Amino acid sequence: MDEYAEPVREPADALDPRAELSEFLRTRRARLKPEDVGLRSFGRYRRVPGLRREELAQLAGVSVAYYTRLEQGNGRHVSAEVLDAIARALRLSDAEHAHLTHLAKPKQKKKPPGRTQQVRGPLRTLLDTMDGVPAILVGRRGDILAWNRMAAAVFGDWAELPAQERNWARLVFLKPEYSDLFVDWEDKANDVVAQLRLDAGSHPDDPRLSALVGELSVKSEEFRRLWATHDVKEQCHGVQRLHHPLVGELDLRVESFRQADAHERMLVTYHAEPGSPSAEALRLLASWGTDATRAGAGMPSPRTA
Repeated sequence: MDEYAEPVREPADALDPRAELSEFLRTRRARLKPEDVGLRSFGRYRRVPGLRREELAQLAGVSVAYYTRLEQGNGRHVSAEVLDAIARALRLSDAEHAHLTHLAKPKQKKKPPGRTQQVRGPLRTLLDTMDGVPAILVGRRGDILAWNRMAAAVFGDWAELPAQERNWARLVFLKPEYSDLFVDWEDKANDVVAQLRLDAGSHPDDPRLSALVGELSVKSEEFRRLWATHDVKEQCHGVQRLHHPLVGELDLRVESFRQADAHERMLVTYHAEPGSPSAEALRLLASWGTDATRAGAGMPSPRTA
């Protein structure tokens, strides 16, 4: 399949790392109860949800003034040791810990984001040889860079879409047919937004990411709600439940592999348990060839939609 070529757009304002840091810390603090961390709760007399700043500072072993400055977005001179202590106090996951570090100590921008995300020929060949296994190469911002025939049979013929629409966030939040495809649409939407948050923390100066967030915030109430939670998660494996218009229910195992020479790109594969109804359904889709690819996820062609 053709590689993703990013269209030229007017640059958007970059995401503000200080505001992102402030909101992330505030939302992580709000989700913890005093009893979760061994502190005494005063029940209905508490005026704030979750932990107070002074309680979090005590758990992390820093002064209240120091933590307050950090939560206000001033993390330029914070040490890795302090961030580790705060991450432990907030009980952050590995992905959340990395996100906090990116927000508090952003790397200096060395060069502007490229206009294309190239896919090497051998990698494209690998995708094509994975017969019977839907496989997708996903880049920064959830851009769908390349895919094989089985992925098109399961998820839709993305070659029919303009390049800028080949993006998981746009598909999940702006294409109604994908709410029918994903049995647990809310879980998929959460995963997409959480991964996009990770990208935003690593690349706050990416104007295309900012433009994507702005577009989705305007067009999708569900995206606005999930984006405001500041949840971050990197999904490496799991189960994807689908309702395919041709073969019905599919329960597929998801495995993800990052490229050694391009860490922002991830090869995502979907396979069924041998001998299962889902394995038989994939076999049928493979045997139907281009007919299944055209049906895909039931996506209407942009020419007729």
